[in-house]
Amino acid sequence: MQSTAQLWLVYKLTNSAALLGLFGFANQIAILVLASVGGYVGDRYNRHRGVIWTQTASMILAFLLAGLTLSGVIHDARGAWVIIVIGFGVGIVNAFDVPIRQAFLVQMVGKEDLPNAIALNSSMFNGARVVGPAIAGFAIAWIHEGWCFFLNGVSFVAVILALLAMRIPKAVARKPESSPFRDFLEGFRFAMKDLPIRSSLLLLSVLSLFGLQYSVFLPVFARDVLHHDAKGFGLLMSAAGVGAVLGALQFAARTSYKGLARWIAAMSVIVSACIIGFSQSHIFWLSAALLFVIGFAATSQMAATNTTVQNRVPDELRGRVMAVYATMFMGVQPIGSLLAGGVARHLGAPKTLAIFGSLVLAGSLAFVFYVVARLQHSAKAAAPAD
Repeated sequence: MQSTAQLWLVYKLTNSAALLGLFGFANQIAILVLASVGGYVGDRYNRHRGVIWTQTASMILAFLLAGLTLSGVIHDARGAWVIIVIGFGVGIVNAFDVPIRQAFLVQMVGKEDLPNAIALNSSMFNGARVVGPAIAGFAIAWIHEGWCFFLNGVSFVAVILALLAMRIPKAVARKPESSPFRDFLEGFRFAMKDLPIRSSLLLLSVLSLFGLQYSVFLPVFARDVLHHDAKGFGLLMSAAGVGAVLGALQFAARTSYKGLARWIAAMSVIVSACIIGFSQSHIFWLSAALLFVIGFAATSQMAATNTTVQNRVPDELRGRVMAVYATMFMGVQPIGSLLAGGVARHLGAPKTLAIFGSLVLAGSLAFVFYVVARLQHSAKAAAPAD
């Protein structure tokens, strides 16, 4: 709800696709810079307490945004800059939250159930993406954007209480032996030496840098291309969310995790083709259907990549490698948002998204012909002779 209301409010106050890109940049850039510190904290200190602190900070920022919006402080183009600054604060919190929470996941469920836990986590996250934007669209139209921020703040109360109620076996934290940057480099070296991890993370970076920018432009497509109001915008966001939930559930139902590279490749090709189709659509329900497929395929690709990384990393490097995962997934997104906003200023949102979709397609085909083919050749070479 908060994400939907923020994007809509920035565009309503400024009518600027470039500022939508700047908002996306501010909301994510801290992850690129600080994820290494978050991974350091996740490997060195209590992950349970770390998640409680990050969720508390997110709650405070949500209530601050609600107060400023409902009190009328945020009401014109200058108010959009306040939203951008608070978005930057949320990004700082997420830079710690993402690697710590991802590393905390295996501590909660154990490694044996980790792939299903990752998919379940993705299902719950994307379930919120179905309901939240739809509610936000109607709330914006009938009440006010500020109430979306307020309800988000209230929702953290349940999250924090659930975290406090957990009884997690204490993990022995290692004493700091090196700097966060050196620790990040250690995780980066491990990730880059392992072909399945390296290739899947690089493809995920291409998706994050170019493909996921469709969400930044949804206010533009909803209002100016498809000629709908905030409710239509919410429905478009929800269409992607429904697809994402089903993609996560489909991945959770898998009984075998062999052939993940082929699955990642297939999902990436589908995402890129649908992004190109969405960029050219002027029919609301066709656009919604394409967003549904984009949500399904992108989430399935993310879950498969996360599973590939988590299954192959040793526990003592988990926080650091998940910091690399966060950097290459969420950290490059702000650069893509800034780039998307700048290109859209000159070419418009539809042409920009078509170009970005084509770049994702090129990366997907390179993954298919280089990585998948190489892994299949290695598997055949390792197979015993008849």
